[in-house]
Amino acid sequence: MTGAPVDCEPIDIMQFRVVIGEQVYAIELPDDLLRESAEFHARLDRDMDRGWQMSREFVERPDRLQRCQIVAERLLSSLTTGNEATAMLMAGYIALRMPGAVGVDIDAAGEMQNTELLYA
Repeated sequence: MTGAPVDCEPIDIMQFRVVIGEQVYAIELPDDLLRESAEFHARLDRDMDRGWQMSREFVERPDRLQRCQIVAERLLSSLTTGNEATAMLMAGYIALRMPGAVGVDIDAAGEMQNTELLYA
């Protein structure tokens, strides 16, 4: 079937890289997902506003980097359980909260503070 070209906006997709030991994952983050996940990300921030147990240390007021390290831990859990939707939301949180970050190197040994953001 032929027809006139469909007028659509191109979808921008960011590739967010997740490194866990020797494993490297590429998570696609479409622009529309990043826009539509604002309420979910705000809920994550509200949860962390009450403080968070980061490995052996309780952090009363996690800063922006610490929040991304906390979310990276949840990203790790999502990837290991095969929950792609949650993994995309967690990766999106990091990408939006830390402009310029293209990925994250997650410390799988359980030390959240050793998780590092990756930049181009």
